[in-house]
Amino acid sequence: MEYRYLGRTGLKVSEIMLGCQTFGWGADETAAHALADCFVDHGGNFLDTSNTYNDGESERILGSWLASRGSRHRYVIASKVFFSADDKGPNDAGLSRKHIFDQIDKSLKRLRTDYIDLYQTHCWDASTPLEESLRAMDDLVTAGKVRYVGASNWTGSDLVRANMLADKHHWARIDCLQPEYSLLVRSTEWELFPVCREQGIGVIPWSPLAGGWLSGKYRRGEPPPPDSRVGRADRWDDLPEQRESELTWRTLDALWEIADARNKSCAQVALNWVRQQSGVTAPIIGARKLEQLRDNLASTEWTLTTQELARLDAASAIPLPSPYNFIARYTRKRT
Repeated sequence: MEYRYLGRTGLKVSEIMLGCQTFGWGADETAAHALADCFVDHGGNFLDTSNTYNDGESERILGSWLASRGSRHRYVIASKVFFSADDKGPNDAGLSRKHIFDQIDKSLKRLRTDYIDLYQTHCWDASTPLEESLRAMDDLVTAGKVRYVGASNWTGSDLVRANMLADKHHWARIDCLQPEYSLLVRSTEWELFPVCREQGIGVIPWSPLAGGWLSGKYRRGEPPPPDSRVGRADRWDDLPEQRESELTWRTLDALWEIADARNKSCAQVALNWVRQQSGVTAPIIGARKLEQLRDNLASTEWTLTTQELARLDAASAIPLPSPYNFIARYTRKRT
């Protein structure tokens, strides 16, 4: 496992991040501890959770694992705040100062630690002044409860405005973005990636396997396995970028072609494609079983060739909307 700097910071994190959303859902405490042990035994040090995952169980189980391992400083722990987490009252969601301050102490208690390395806003809050949210996060940094501030599910303009305000008021900047990104969700490339590169913001994509579509469970012309997400009637009509379409099958055709030729799993190919994109720090992988995690971690042992990357780029490409198509037509591409 290699380590990369998180954006412009001096923090080194593993090139793969373990998502702990399955802790307390697909994996009970014993299984979750085994998954986390496997991850760090492979060199991983970067783990992500949220105050709302499984009603706080994810944080609690991760906290019990941290307590069992000791050496808290060896691990980079990330969590998030925004969604309703407690009594679902009028102030139990969003990025108000009250909600942020209420949730940080509850997260710290569940995690059995006195600080969170990367504390992220789980979603943009259009109802709260940005200054209020940023000042609250900066106060947490000053208090020593948070080391770095991140964001998830923000736009490029949100990030630019936030860091302009942070620089103006000498508050903690947004140093990391957690966006959705995969071979089936590439709109992240239009503005978010350029902004993150220019601002020195680390990128830790969620759902790099597109909700399981790129895991190797599905092939064109074959019915989905009955135990898969897509195999359930309530999940076939998934998010527009992930549902059945010619784009999906075209991408999967290329994925299988490369996986078969390299004798690797589709999941490894898809993860490698994300991991090798410019500006990406570490894709987030989640797992319920050890064999699934081990296969995903094996993606760090090899890389795609330039030709293979181009094949996947072409298969998953979608027409650019305006104004991106106009800009691409008349200006050179910046890297």
